Amino acid sequence: MVGSRARWTAAEIPDQRGRSVVVTGANSGLGFETARMLAERGAHVVLACRNPERATAAAEAIRLTAPDAELSSVRLDLADAGSIRAAAEELRERLARIDLLINNAGAAFGELSLVEGVDRTFATNQLGPFAFTGLLLDRVLAAPAGRIVMVSSNVSGMDELDLDDLDYARRGYGRWKAYAQSKLANLVFALELQRRLTAADAKTLVTAAHPGGANTDFGVNTGGFVGFMGSKTMRRFTAPLAISAERGALNTLRAAVDPEVRGGEFFCPDRLRNMRGYPAARDPGPVASDPATGARLWEICTRLSGVEYAFPA
Repeated sequence: MVGSRARWTAAEIPDQRGRSVVVTGANSGLGFETARMLAERGAHVVLACRNPERATAAAEAIRLTAPDAELSSVRLDLADAGSIRAAAEELRERLARIDLLINNAGAAFGELSLVEGVDRTFATNQLGPFAFTGLLLDRVLAAPAGRIVMVSSNVSGMDELDLDDLDYARRGYGRWKAYAQSKLANLVFALELQRRLTAADAKTLVTAAHPGGANTDFGVNTGGFVGFMGSKTMRRFTAPLAISAERGALNTLRAAVDPEVRGGEFFCPDRLRNMRGYPAARDPGPVASDPATGARLWEICTRLSGVEYAFPA
């Protein structure tokens, strides 16, 4: 395991020239900063975003600090199975290999909304990335040091991933409850995917990251309390406790490019209950590490998404 107190900064990002990177949700916040710093190190970065105009604007902003950046984009709506398949097919046509697949995009919805009988938060944050990753897995496997990163959250202390009530008929919906469950599912998925890749003797690594209390626009368009807390008015009060999006993205970047990282590691800020500081590896917790929970989540995601993973024989 990587040393837990190492002060890892953007200066540690290795040269990325010749590498192809896909970052979901790259038009703003953590995804934008992740894409920007990788582009500045020479990677070809694909901005996978729901809104093509925002992807174009993000690319223009990145070129302000990296004029020679190699950037492209693909439209991706992780709540739409057709969009996921179309985006994956387009990327398969463009890229012979994907060195880094960073599943950064996430959403928190103020009201319960179902997608094919499943809470939209879970569908967007877990089912969508599961399907997108599965459809591109062979391209990541084709890279000599391929890596998949799941951007999760500080959920390793949660004591349950409830997979029997994905429409919230029994529990009653709460936006942060739903978000936390989806982010715990991300962590469970990352460790289960690593177990299956290891069993297949594949060299691809899967890691996860929690960005900490980053000052971003996340949730600002969801309405209600979530939208209010993400508003510019509230961020003026919370900013002193928050870290910048750039600092938050360092957790993702360490999980993605640090050559000393091992598969299954989970990176979080190292101070203030993992809300501030520099990225360091920490225990993902008993639920995320439980193989039985991982296997059950895998079966459910496979059934609901219709995507079967093809591992090396």
